[in-house]
Amino acid sequence: MADVRRAVRDALAGLPEGATVLVGLSGGADSLALAAATAFEAPKAGLRAGSVTVDHGLQGGSEEIAARAVAQAEALGLDAIAVTVDVGGAGGPEAAARDARYGVLKDAAADAGAVAVLVGHTLDDQAETVLLGLARGAGAGSLQGMAWSSELAPGVALMRPLLGLRRETTRAACAALQLAPWDDPHNSDHRFARVRVRETVLPMLEAELGPGIAEALARTAAQLREDAEAFDEMIDETIEDIVEHAEAGISVSVAALAANPAALRHRIIRLVVASEFHQSLTRAQTLEVARLVTDWSGQGPIDLPGCRARRVGGRLEFTAPVAPTG
Repeated sequence: MADVRRAVRDALAGLPEGATVLVGLSGGADSLALAAATAFEAPKAGLRAGSVTVDHGLQGGSEEIAARAVAQAEALGLDAIAVTVDVGGAGGPEAAARDARYGVLKDAAADAGAVAVLVGHTLDDQAETVLLGLARGAGAGSLQGMAWSSELAPGVALMRPLLGLRRETTRAACAALQLAPWDDPHNSDHRFARVRVRETVLPMLEAELGPGIAEALARTAAQLREDAEAFDEMIDETIEDIVEHAEAGISVSVAALAANPAALRHRIIRLVVASEFHQSLTRAQTLEVARLVTDWSGQGPIDLPGCRARRVGGRLEFTAPVAPTG
């Protein structure tokens, strides 16, 4: 209980006195322990605190589960609400539920004038995220896992105070406070890859390689995030000098790209496409564009998500595709 409260206290430090913070409360052990700690720590920091429970409607009795979470939050002294959403199917059920949930949290923060929303991801969640990214062959961006703090909306921080704590700590905190968490049956459904990682893969790694695997994966995420922040600073310093606006797009100096290490060159290419056309490139697509810089033999334009890349003299141009005329 003290560990959870200390983590929340550190997260709330520095927030303006009188501000409002919200907790994303599912009713599970992680979010329930977080809500209890926030209810305890927020008034001491001069903050108002509330909770938001999202009813995804994906299983029977979800309304009762949401109502129970609201009642527990109110008993803790939080201003609590529950919101029912319709979950679509884009990207699969997990991704669709996540998108719907964060949409509700964003709207609730706007309605409450909140400066931060706290969610209950733990070190175990971080380790699972990194291992899943590794298994899928994801890049360093995915292997960084979840950030301790990021932007949910302009002026609203999304905080994960419990990223340094194990799941067993949140369960112990609930037991110490005599709180009864809800166990989501989806968390033991082996149709989901994350559940298989949690219940089969990580225990097997611990048994075969020794304890501390989850902590090691979380440390890896933190180190990769530090590396990414350093790369981002280098890109910010570099990109203003090598990028120019072009007709219907943007262009980058080929000589400047060629002079940079491959890792930085690839990041610049991905950043240009993401910032100008709001699309993400796969590694294969990034490498194909990079060949226009490092292995130029007169090849033609490359069609990419939302744009087209081509080499024009000493510039690498990214332009929006031309719509066909009737």
